[in-house]
Amino acid sequence: MAIAEQFAGLQMDQLMGAPLRAAADASIQLAESTADFIRKVGFDHEGKTRTAAFGYHRFIPGEDGGSMEEMRVDIPLLAVVPIPNLQVDEVNLFFDIEVKQSERRDSAMELSAGASGKSGALKVGITGNVSAHQANTRSTDNSAKYHVDIRAANHGVPEGLARVLDMMAANMTPVLVDSSLRDENGGVLSGQAQARAERRRELGQGIAGTEKRLRAAREGLEVRLLLLRKRAAAQLHVYRENMSRLQEELKDLTGQNPGGEQKAEQDEQVRQQALAYSGAMETVRQCWETFMDEAGERVRLLADGGQGQEKVMDAFALKALDNWGNVAAYVDGEAYYGELALALENLLESQRRVNSLEAEMLDARARYSEIMGSAADA
Repeated sequence: MAIAEQFAGLQMDQLMGAPLRAAADASIQLAESTADFIRKVGFDHEGKTRTAAFGYHRFIPGEDGGSMEEMRVDIPLLAVVPIPNLQVDEVNLFFDIEVKQSERRDSAMELSAGASGKSGALKVGITGNVSAHQANTRSTDNSAKYHVDIRAANHGVPEGLARVLDMMAANMTPVLVDSSLRDENGGVLSGQAQARAERRRELGQGIAGTEKRLRAAREGLEVRLLLLRKRAAAQLHVYRENMSRLQEELKDLTGQNPGGEQKAEQDEQVRQQALAYSGAMETVRQCWETFMDEAGERVRLLADGGQGQEKVMDAFALKALDNWGNVAAYVDGEAYYGELALALENLLESQRRVNSLEAEMLDARARYSEIMGSAADA
């Protein structure tokens, strides 16, 4: 048999494909094991995140001693335990086959002959011998080596899970479990000192809450003031567009002027009208720019006086530009009058809210200072 025929019975597709399919199945099983670990360790039977609670104590110093606080923080288990994430990185197939074939053939033959007999006085002898020897030797040696090398490594936390853990970490904050007032050495306060410290802490917490609400109210006031200025800028833009239209009409009129003295007279009229337009537009522009610059301060004064939003319009004496280029009073019917009125009403409401919280803050700080003064006297 020829050497090439020795490979005829080998199924190379099976030899090469079977280990690769096994590696693919192993990858699926590894991924399933990672998913099972996350489901079993990271979540309970209700689908909520499993957490590990860590507790500690901290001492917060204050003006008259301080407070011993018991804190607790809940950390997701997935953030503190290693997550198995094995993946098949490399598959190496090694297949070697060796065929050895040898053949030997030996042949040998021997011939001999003889005769004997008697013929009269003559004696004759004949002897014959025939031998043949043949030897055939054939030797075949087949050997095969089949080696599969698969390497897997832990790829750490998957990208998606890492982002989820980052979001959880960003929202992890210690929770106050218990708080008790202590002196500057961490000891328990006496009855009178305990009552005074409790009152001081209540006032301090109230001041902190008021400061938070005041900060939010001031931010809301700034937003509403910005909205008012945008509406005012939009109204001024309308007047500028009207002025551009009137000036274009003047240009058209100049082109139709007749010649001679009549033309000079009409040019003078056009020039005077253009000056009137420019003066009117300048008056309106200054009025609205002043309004945008001083709206916040004027509204604060009006809020202190307890006046309504309609007084704001009167306080600023807003001006309008009519269709003929004349300065007129800013009244209902203008393009942004309704939106400006609503913006002013909201701004007044925000300013009154800020004023109320500022007064509350002053009162709380005065009471806090009084308690601190009595503690110092004691």
